[in-house]
Amino acid sequence: MTIAIGNDHAGTEYKFEIIKYLESKGHTVLNFGTDTNTSMDYPDAIHPTATAVESGKATFGIILCGSGNGAQMTANKHQGIRAALCWNNELVALTRQHNNSNILTIPARFVSIQQALGFVELFLNTEFEGGRHSNRVDKISC
Repeated sequence: MTIAIGNDHAGTEYKFEIIKYLESKGHTVLNFGTDTNTSMDYPDAIHPTATAVESGKATFGIILCGSGNGAQMTANKHQGIRAALCWNNELVALTRQHNNSNILTIPARFVSIQQALGFVELFLNTEFEGGRHSNRVDKISC
């Protein structure tokens, strides 16, 4: 599976660990984020990540910034994106099961790297339930 990843300076350390994890599982990673801790504007990394998912070049995306809010807002400007800000396992599972989210947003300043890695694993291994949720998901895009 191909996973797109984007981050600002607050998520750099997390991104490197997530990439290591994804590659160990045999996934291909498209890295659109910064590789440094130098301040940068998160939309510059998030728009290309969302575009890769929206266009089908990547199956899923993972985005990181300090609070996760700016990254999520940016990604969700793309019509084909359903980015979810998650800070616990229940939210991660529900956003895949009920919302068919295609981008996981991680708030790097509010969770540990170990938690983030668990979120990534859960996100990638949780299936959309479909059924009654399909009608709702179909109504999300404008």
